Amino acid sequence: MIKLIASDLDGTLLQNEAQELTPRAIELIRKLTQKGVHFAVASGRQYANERLLFHEIKDQISYIAENGSLCIHQGKVISRGLIEDDLAYRILRELKKEPGFEIVISREDTCLIENNNPKFVNHIVNVMHNTTEVVDDILTVKGPFLKIAFANMTSRNTTDCLKKLQEKFSSEIKVVTSGNIWIDFIVPGCNKGSALRNLMNLFDVKPEECVAFGDQYNDVEMLETAGIGYAMSNAAPGIAGHAEYVTDSVEEVLEDILAGLDN
Repeated sequence: MIKLIASDLDGTLLQNEAQELTPRAIELIRKLTQKGVHFAVASGRQYANERLLFHEIKDQISYIAENGSLCIHQGKVISRGLIEDDLAYRILRELKKEPGFEIVISREDTCLIENNNPKFVNHIVNVMHNTTEVVDDILTVKGPFLKIAFANMTSRNTTDCLKKLQEKFSSEIKVVTSGNIWIDFIVPGCNKGSALRNLMNLFDVKPEECVAFGDQYNDVEMLETAGIGYAMSNAAPGIAGHAEYVTDSVEEVLEDILAGLDN
């Protein structure tokens, strides 16, 4: 019997750059939780943003935010990972050398961005509806920091930049893509998989009782932690190799799970 479901958002539960969940998705998750199945959203997004997206059922689900650096259930922090200040500022100084890329620093209370690109600021503040603080210089902000993200706002190839950053920092921190334009720096030892494992322990759920959905490299550990992993059909290259199944729609799989509980 399935007891825990975890799903990524962008590119997974949210398709085609959507910024709102469908009524169908909300209703399916509501019905699953009413039948005793735990649901966890697992995203690189901030906790406040996740709660906003799930506002209709916000107190009925669990949250894995900032790519696993923050895990919260019923308002209680289950786990939290922080980037050391020295490492954070070294990363930020390196990122500021890349013209046309935008930086987002995540703290538990807000995310911080510079006022360089009006289109990017509008996307973070008015499209994604993040709790946001706009600053003149990202190097002047104070931690503690949960995550650093880097957005490619140019036509340049993100792959080359990713390889360079991995060569420079991968011995100290995990550097992965979390979308077509995003590169994320994730706290060592913290990822969606480790956060999901914490929830599995909390709810006494075995791997074979857990389902996970994902589409990017920041979902790999979560897909491998769950006993039943679904990669999206439009996932990044190689992601399907970390999952048992491939699907076009999270909602369709949720319907099948719900139907199985009714039988």
